[in-house]
Amino acid sequence: MASRLDVERGSSRRSFASKQVRMSNPKLLSPHDAAEQASGWAADETRPSIRRTFQFKDFSEAFGFMTRVALAAETADHHPEWSNVYNRVDVILTTHDAGGVTAWDVALAKQMNRIFGDEIS
Repeated sequence: MASRLDVERGSSRRSFASKQVRMSNPKLLSPHDAAEQASGWAADETRPSIRRTFQFKDFSEAFGFMTRVALAAETADHHPEWSNVYNRVDVILTTHDAGGVTAWDVALAKQMNRIFGDEIS
């Protein structure tokens, strides 16, 4: 259960849920093996990561997707590398602390697929 932290900023007070602390990094997966576990994802041939491009009807849909993913990523304390141009979101997943792709990346890829509507939990 997340504890609550009060943070003072100027005259306003905000409350944030603290993040769970990870005890150790999971074992590395090959990018090809990881990509096979999450539909639509591909191994990145230039670095140890997996990647996917999501296409949307317009910018609002793309931005809404990024907002929902950002909330899930923050909860998991695992964040994507991504960029957005109009109706496209390009994503790269890797676990920097582990030096490559791990189960955390596969889990976030599957979560992104569910948010996009590609995968059912």
